[in-house]
Amino acid sequence: MKTRIDSVEEITRSFAGQGYICSEQIALAIYLAAQLHKPVLVEGPPGVGKTELAKAAAAFLEAPLIRLQCYEGLDESRALYEWKYGKQLLYTQLLRDKLGGMLADTDSLEASMERLGDLGEAFYSDTFLEPRPLLHALRSDEPAVLLIDEIDKADQEFEAFLLELLSDFQISIPELGTVKAKHQPLVLLTSNDQRELSDALKRRCLHLYIPYPAAELEAQIVATRVPDLDARLREQLVAFIQHLREQDMKKLPAISETLDWARALVLLHADSLEHAQVADTLNLVLKTEQDVTLARELLPAWLRKLGKR
Repeated sequence: MKTRIDSVEEITRSFAGQGYICSEQIALAIYLAAQLHKPVLVEGPPGVGKTELAKAAAAFLEAPLIRLQCYEGLDESRALYEWKYGKQLLYTQLLRDKLGGMLADTDSLEASMERLGDLGEAFYSDTFLEPRPLLHALRSDEPAVLLIDEIDKADQEFEAFLLELLSDFQISIPELGTVKAKHQPLVLLTSNDQRELSDALKRRCLHLYIPYPAAELEAQIVATRVPDLDARLREQLVAFIQHLREQDMKKLPAISETLDWARALVLLHADSLEHAQVADTLNLVLKTEQDVTLARELLPAWLRKLGKR
């Protein structure tokens, strides 16, 4: 992992080189997280680049990215570790075949137990342990970037389970004891605000909110990610997306939808926004028929502002 970060500007430049155009606030959050060894809770609407931020941070820090995708019902056996039950069963069968010979010359229960020694404990050793993302991050031989994605989809019980990791970079495993991080990972948690997160989790994290980008920033992102798009068309596209976000829609278009639309217009050899083409491709930008219908109703008036007829 990169051990020295000279400035916030260094992060901004590195991210831009990867095609991730970020604000100073985003770069500052990554800088402080790396220097203070604090997790970052990244909130904001879907599609604004929260997950991509973790990927960019891992590339900048030259660190492996370990991702835990959260969902309802996620528990520690899927996030931290689970036991290899098949291997344990095979071990049991092999042990059973040898027990007769091992205990043949013992004449008491105490002597048998002493002869068996720690065989029982072997069932709960590293030999039979299957690490999951959280344990991988703690045991990594080099500092890693740990992405706990969409934490708001997990249950509150799992959120509480994470508190020890977020505060002390360690996890308690009943059969093995406390596992401390070999190297403290840079931890990023993302949330789409589907539910309110606990104060205990928030206290352990730096907070970063990524909103929908302003027009200037969005145009810069499109220019970086879709360089083949005509500059005039890029300006029109971004202006229309910004206009849609001012409407009362069920799901506002995010930057990911903007980029999808820009790439589609390049494939369609468009050089300006035309009514028919926009109407036919709105499904790339809007995800419900209700929103598409509203956008089509708004389209003629908006195009007239561009001097279209």
